[in-house]
Amino acid sequence: MTGNPVRASILGGDPARARAALRALGVEFDEALPTVYVTGGAQGSQEINNVVAGLLEWLLARANVIHQAGPANVEAMTTAAAPLPAALASRYHVTGFVEGDLVADVLALSDVVISRSGAGTVAELTAVGRAAVLLPLASSAGGEQAKAARILAQAGAAVAVCDGITVEAVRAAVAPLLTDPARREAIAARARELGHPDAAKALAQVVAAAGRVPAAAR
Repeated sequence: MTGNPVRASILGGDPARARAALRALGVEFDEALPTVYVTGGAQGSQEINNVVAGLLEWLLARANVIHQAGPANVEAMTTAAAPLPAALASRYHVTGFVEGDLVADVLALSDVVISRSGAGTVAELTAVGRAAVLLPLASSAGGEQAKAARILAQAGAAVAVCDGITVEAVRAAVAPLLTDPARREAIAARARELGHPDAAKALAQVVAAAGRVPAAAR
């Protein structure tokens, strides 16, 4: 009825702030290339990390990559990136967790997001309007992540990889988005149409209205 509330801060992202924050960490991205944000949630996702490790050289030849891998997985991903040529490695930033309001800035900077498709993630991606490749968690309750991913994909608001999250399948899903800005924008625009950035306000209004209904009429 209202959409899933999202943090107000997520709507105010600034790509320039993200670039400045990354530059402060010694990261220098190639601004001529698209930027991909990979996230597996607060703890990271071993499945997504394994796919990224297999894709890393291919992906970095075509994009800058911000990878939120989970605190326990940074060392493994750093090791996976170690053999890369310096020119590619310089475009890869791996972190355990993206802190606070920086998430909004990273989303604003990103041209493509690779992520799970839980309710909170889907709410944020549609509220800000981002082209996403969704990799649903197979063990989510009732298959809700796969259902959400398919709904968005059918609406043209995301690309979904639901049947076998492999290096090959994810590469096939991501590749067209890296080379076609118009396609990215079309998906992002459709996602924005499905988003509910005012969900928190709408929900508060529903609750307030319910509180005004006389007890006998409830």
